[in-house]
Order: sequence, then C-alpha cells, then structure tokens
Amino acid sequence: MNGPADPPDEGHEEQRPGGPSRIPGPRGAADDLDPRHAPEPLPEPPRTHAVLKSLLGAWALAACSAEETEAVEDHLTECAQCAEEALRLRDAVGLLHPEDNLDLKPLLRSRVLEDCLGRRPARIPVPAWANPYDTETARLDALLRDFGDSEWQTPVRLKWFEEEQRRSRRTTVAGVIGHLLTVDGLIATALGLDDPLGPEAPAGATDRTEHYWSSAEQPITRRIREPWREQGHTLVRTVSFAGRGVGELPVDYGAFALPLGDAFLERAFECWVHAWDIAEAVDYPYDPPSGPHLHRMIDLAARLLPSALAHRRRAGLAAPARGLVAAGAPGRTLHLEIEGAGGGSWDIALDSPAAKPSAEHTVAQIAMDGAEFCQLAAGHISPEEAAVGQHGDREAIRDVLFAAASLSRL
Repeated sequence: MNGPADPPDEGHEEQRPGGPSRIPGPRGAADDLDPRHAPEPLPEPPRTHAVLKSLLGAWALAACSAEETEAVEDHLTECAQCAEEALRLRDAVGLLHPEDNLDLKPLLRSRVLEDCLGRRPARIPVPAWANPYDTETARLDALLRDFGDSEWQTPVRLKWFEEEQRRSRRTTVAGVIGHLLTVDGLIATALGLDDPLGPEAPAGATDRTEHYWSSAEQPITRRIREPWREQGHTLVRTVSFAGRGVGELPVDYGAFALPLGDAFLERAFECWVHAWDIAEAVDYPYDPPSGPHLHRMIDLAARLLPSALAHRRRAGLAAPARGLVAAGAPGRTLHLEIEGAGGGSWDIALDSPAAKPSAEHTVAQIAMDGAEFCQLAAGHISPEEAAVGQHGDREAIRDVLFAAASLSRL
C-alpha cells in the first residue's frame, strides 16, 4: 500500500514529469536576503595606464583608497614615465607645506625650549651670555628664510655715530649678512676656528667689512646666508663645549678688546640692530629682544660708557675730568635709569673708568626708555634727538649721551 505523499522540500521546486519547471515562480522579499539568490559580482575592469596616471595627483596627496594606492604603487614599479612624474608630484606637495610662520609670538621658541629643558635638562647647556646671540641669530634667520632673490638685493642703509656726526653707508640685505659674517669671524679666530675671510684678513671690524665688500663677488646673493648661519651654530656649539672660564677669553676688535662673554653680547646686539635695519627696508615688523636678553645688552653698554667717555676725553671731544681719582676710589657719578622691558638702573663713573661709582657723589641723572637708549647706542638717533629726563650737571649729561652714541660703528 502506498502511504500519503511526502510534502515537497522547502525551497525546492516541485518536480514534474519532464524535469523542473522552466518558468520560475514569483520571488518574494525574503528571497532577496538569501545569499544563495545574490547576483554574482561583476569582475573589476583592469586599470589602464591612463587611469593609473590620472590617479598620481591624488596618490601624491595621500588621497587614494587603499586599493588605488596599491594599484598605483604596483604600476610605478613597472612604468618609468609614471615613476618620474610621481617623484615630481611628491616634491611639489612638499612645497605646499611652508616653513615656520614669521608671525609666531617672538617668545614662543624660548618658552618651548624652557619647557623642554625643564623636563629634561640639556647635558651640554649653552652659556647664559651666549643665549642672546643664539636667539637673535635664529630670529634674523627666520626673517631671511622667506626672502626671494629680489628681497636679498633690497637697499639697506646702515647708520652709526662717529665723533660728532652721524654716518651712513648703503648696502643690500645680502651685504648686511656679509658684514655680520665678517665681524662674527673675530670671535671665531679668538676661539681658534677658521677665519671666514682667510688668514690675511684685516684685524679691525670696520676694515674687515670694507675688505669683504670690496673683494666679494658682486652682487652678494642669498648664498651668504648659509655660511653666516653655519658659523653662528659653530660659535655657540664651541663655547658650549669649552667649559668654564672661556667667557674671559679676549676678543681683539682692533681698536679695543672685549672678554668673550661681552663679545657675544655685543654681537647679539648688532645682530638685532641690523635685523631691525633689514626689516625696516622690506617694511616688515620686527620686535625687540626679550626683556632678560635686552637687559644684558643694555648692561653691557652701560659698563662700556666710562671707557667710551675717557676715549672721547682724550680725543678732546668731552669736557676734562673735574679731578684725579685713584683706582677704586669714589668719584663723580651719573645715575642712569632705563625704563621699560630690559630696564634697570646703573651708576656711571664720570672722571675715570677705574673710579668707583658712588651715590653720594651723584651729580646728574638721566631717565630713558630702553628702546630709545638702544637706538642711541646703535647710532640710529643722535644725542640731540634722544628724549631723556635730565636732572643735574648738564655738561656731564651731554658727555654721557655722546659717549653712548660713540659706542656705535659700522
């Protein structure tokens, strides 16, 4: 006996004589979710040379998908033409990322370094007296970094005060950097390093500059930046490894000499002054040094004033001393008060550099803004133009103001 017919299996068509149904029944929504009914994916067409070449720009900008990146890089190993184009595009992308913005806060670098050194002190620290030079050369280098060829040939007028008159000399931005290179070379020779002008170079700062300007290939170009910057790095690195006592090493300027520590401060001051000249020539704002660094520079100028005053007195350009003062004995004194960032107060011996300043023997007082005092010491303004608060002996005040201006030179 035959029993009841078995129900057809779910998901299969009913078998009929002659084979399966040739016309399938209607599909439901549930059929679309069944992977057994999903259509086969179409094969991806091969990427042609033209397609891969069109992806090179996106590849250079890292904007391709992972699959596109793999396809492009596989193609670059086989196609020399595309590989060469890819290198050019990568170089061009590098130019789209400019160097440091010149509008960053001027104290940002020192703050970052201070924070880094606070967490991990440097094993070979830069001497405190070399920090202003290190900072000012870096600031000037940041300004120069964005200059084009035409800006390097921008006229710059250097100004200084000599005897009773203001002097000036016209050069270019590149000529100013050559001037800094040659005078910084005095420190290099004092440290036993190579002189950038060679062994037969003149000794005096002004003579060295004139020698360089007359012998250098004209016009001086932006290529001067690299040797100037490299020399600056070498000077800072050398004194950092030299150890204690190197700050007293004498540096011969020709007409006078300075201890190495003071010479670094003098070079920092001149670097800032000439950076100021350059920025003014290209119409770009330039801030003064940080307060602590500016204070060190003003302190150097104040300490040099008694010697500058004595030099002018010997040349008949200043009033004679009121009396002979033994070395170390108190004598007539002028009180100098510098206001603003980097300011402070100094007592200046009037009758002899070896005399001891004394508050009890103060005969005059001068009060000035720090930036204006620096302009006076740089020869950018004359003693008559300096706006000062004056009290006491007019002759002593005049002599000190003119002595401050005489600290400047080419």
